Amino acid sequence: MEYVLFRNMEEKSMRVAFLSHIDINLYLFRLPIMIELVNKGYEVFAICPKGEKFYEFKKYGITAISYKISRKSLNPFKELKTIRNIYKTIKPLNLDILHSFTAKPNIYGSIAGHFAKVPKILNTVTGMGSFYIQNTKKAKTIRTVIEKLYKEANKKVNGVIFQNSDDMNYFIEKKLVSKKNAILIKSSGIDSLKYDIERVSKERVDDLKNKLDIGDSLVVLMVARAIWDKGIKEYYESANYLSQKYPNVKFLYVGDTDEGNLSCANKEFLISSNVIWLGHRNDILELTALCDIYVLPSYREGVPRTLLEAASMSKAIITTNAIGCREVVNNNFNGILVKVKDSNSLSLGIEKLILDEDLRHKMGKNGRIKVLNEFDVKIVVKEYMEVYEKNI
Repeated sequence: MEYVLFRNMEEKSMRVAFLSHIDINLYLFRLPIMIELVNKGYEVFAICPKGEKFYEFKKYGITAISYKISRKSLNPFKELKTIRNIYKTIKPLNLDILHSFTAKPNIYGSIAGHFAKVPKILNTVTGMGSFYIQNTKKAKTIRTVIEKLYKEANKKVNGVIFQNSDDMNYFIEKKLVSKKNAILIKSSGIDSLKYDIERVSKERVDDLKNKLDIGDSLVVLMVARAIWDKGIKEYYESANYLSQKYPNVKFLYVGDTDEGNLSCANKEFLISSNVIWLGHRNDILELTALCDIYVLPSYREGVPRTLLEAASMSKAIITTNAIGCREVVNNNFNGILVKVKDSNSLSLGIEKLILDEDLRHKMGKNGRIKVLNEFDVKIVVKEYMEVYEKNI
């Protein structure tokens, strides 16, 4: 393991560790919570494999510690080794709180934290993943294994945080967590100051339009990893149909393939005359600003960050009436909910907004209000602080 140390380890402040299977997960989605803990005087650790963001934590007063974990492995001997790695990493830290995110860290961290005698252990279920969408024999078998492991692991924790009510109710009904230990905190929050259409440079947006050669076209945008579970097939089918009826409408798709994912799309499919595939991009803020309609036809989510970004940017949204997605969109208020895996339903929703500019603007304004009232990062951070400080 590798430590990035910058603070005296003998200090007596409360110690909290955030455990994840990837550094960028903590950096992109948990950093505001970690920073708030640092500001309150806590000693905060980011325990994650070393990646592109590993050394960034130091800037915020956070100690990064690396450990090894295989994201894809199902080999039980490797998994036992991972639990041992986590235990050896956290045991010397004398933690007061261990907080884990996503399935493997949740399960393995609970076991390792229990043996390390960490006083308070928390898990966060950010979504259920592809195994809860697909119904193959392999997916069903893995679901069964995951649930058995979760049931045992969650007996060792003080609380399990869920990002949407559907996942929480599922865990309670399946007795994977006790009702008293289930906590609902919707999403990881969104920085509404950053994702504000009024703060985005008009010059940069206009420059991007020129580079993409889309002129004054009405723009439909989808941002997601290139996996079938995100509804890519339905999006492309809708684009193929609507492009014939509305030549002045441009369909953009942003997202790279996720090789190794069971649901990974092939690049040949993504190349289309009716969809401008942009691959991975670092200018999501500007791309969201220039779009008129934002689409995510996903089959299942935790609470999708991309929808929060779009809503915060006052964009009308078309998404599926699916777990996680419907947390962000109230049907006919800040967007339209369509049927899952139904390109015709998706096309009708997009077409309705293509034809009604006033409705697009009204829904966009409502989306911004919903974010400010429910999903602003300050609200979410406050809810997490209440969980950490309860019974300490």
